[in-house]
Amino acid sequence: MLISELLTLYRSGAMTPERVIASLLDRLATPASDCAWISRYSDSVLVAAARELEARFLASGRDWARFPLYGIPFAVKDNIDALGLATTAACPQFAYQPIADAAVVQRLRAAGALLIGKTNLDQFATGLVGTRSPYGAVPNAFKAEYISGGSSSGSASVVARGLVGFALGTDTAGSGRVPAGFNNIVGLKPTRGLISNRGLVPACRSLDCISIFALDVAGTQAVLQVAAGFDDADAYSRQAAPALTRFAPALRLGVPRQPEFFGDALQAREFDLALERARAMGATITEIDFKPMFEVAALLYQGPWVAERHAALDGLMRDRPEVIEATVHAVIAEAKRYSAVDTFKAMYRLRELRRAIAPLWSGIDALLVPTAPTIYTIADVNADPLTRNAHLGTYTNFVNLLDWSAIALPSSMRADGLPFGVTFIAPAWAEPALCALGADWQRGTALPLGATDLALPAPTVTSPAVAPAPGMQRVAVVGAHLSGMPLNHQLTSRGARLVGPARTATSYRLYALPDTSPPKPGLLRVAKGGVAIALELWDMPTQYFGSFVEEIPAPLGIGSLELADGSRVRGFICEPYALERAQDVSAFGGWRAYVASRV
Repeated sequence: MLISELLTLYRSGAMTPERVIASLLDRLATPASDCAWISRYSDSVLVAAARELEARFLASGRDWARFPLYGIPFAVKDNIDALGLATTAACPQFAYQPIADAAVVQRLRAAGALLIGKTNLDQFATGLVGTRSPYGAVPNAFKAEYISGGSSSGSASVVARGLVGFALGTDTAGSGRVPAGFNNIVGLKPTRGLISNRGLVPACRSLDCISIFALDVAGTQAVLQVAAGFDDADAYSRQAAPALTRFAPALRLGVPRQPEFFGDALQAREFDLALERARAMGATITEIDFKPMFEVAALLYQGPWVAERHAALDGLMRDRPEVIEATVHAVIAEAKRYSAVDTFKAMYRLRELRRAIAPLWSGIDALLVPTAPTIYTIADVNADPLTRNAHLGTYTNFVNLLDWSAIALPSSMRADGLPFGVTFIAPAWAEPALCALGADWQRGTALPLGATDLALPAPTVTSPAVAPAPGMQRVAVVGAHLSGMPLNHQLTSRGARLVGPARTATSYRLYALPDTSPPKPGLLRVAKGGVAIALELWDMPTQYFGSFVEEIPAPLGIGSLELADGSRVRGFICEPYALERAQDVSAFGGWRAYVASRV
């Protein structure tokens, strides 16, 4: 389910939280028959929670500002505390009853979100596969013989299948990104400390991030706005720094110089297509040597940071090691190989590598990588759990050690019917910019959402009669910049938003210009014989309007257009000399209709 669409139904009165819960209960299987769940509240508890929420909302005077996630069902990974449900971390012998919600769950419930239950994971959040759990291996939402990815396997699965509006995962080495890539959903890994970890069973306490899964980028943003916040009771919580709200219009992306796919030709092909699409969006691609990042990644599992996992489970490893899943135990037991001296040496090396890698950001805005270099069947992983798990973290393991932020996004579907995902990575506190870029990227994929038949909603359109907001410049486009056309990215990359369709006054002619790539029209005002031409109105941040105009090649330019309602707006015009060899296509009434006639 989409958060935005469900909120629209609530606002219109067409739906209530109690009715949503009743509908959801008809679709929910028990944890015993759906291993994506470890536990969930009883039907009666969920119905009572919906009724209580409705009462609180009405008592507030229907204050939507206080309830931004009103009635949105969600799930949390079962290493995050939720009052009334045991926390197991996928180890029944470790289970305990929390005395309070985790801090982030408290914030979400206060905002009106309805918690449904707790989801499966690789035990103690140790793994990227989703198979290391006594509650069962969570299957891929598209092909059950393939892995879901982990460790936040259950959270990704219930979102991909549309059972909840969003889910919380955790991410230490990629656990909030790999499952998103394998299940065709969005996974946001925020900057460390942006979301409080109080009430989280730690994996590596200094690196852990609570992550967000949703079907679309707008959903992750809505959740992040509620979930984020400084928590004085969490020693690793951080006061957010000023956020980068949007990357520069001329986007610069760094990509691996020699990407590794471990022989997976389908994955390699889809990444090539992703690079082509990035270029089509106007991005400049720079190949980057990833060896320093891979050296950072090696510190996480082939270095003393694995001792942080041992520290989190010290008593269990000492007193009851037999209750820990075999592969998880083998990973954590590696901590015994490292001394305090080794730890300090690794810390010094990490600091050196951070300093050496930092200049990277002077030449690029973000990294674009495959979310995972390949995907395996459950049987493949069971046959070689350590090696194949390590492969999956190739482009994720280094991010938290370097204190970066990231968003995993759907990109395409492979020829075998499995999803392929990409991840954009940026420095700390870049979540708003990553989400803006991610929204543009997801809009261009035209993929169904998750494993559902839902489609991404059309961009919100404002009435053309509404004046642009302060700091925005309205511009009319008639050709290659229209929605879905080849140059539309020059608008969206600058933060422009569609206002809506409009038409010129009946005093214009439209021409198909010769020898232009991509094909472009020329719009000319005439004294007689004119017609109304269809166009779109867009509002663009004024600060980027100048750079937009500079990209417009002669004979085109920006001038004053008269619209059908008599108002004037800045828009595309053409110099008359260029129309001598041009084809008059005015009879089509607009460029989109003309282009469609040529298909």
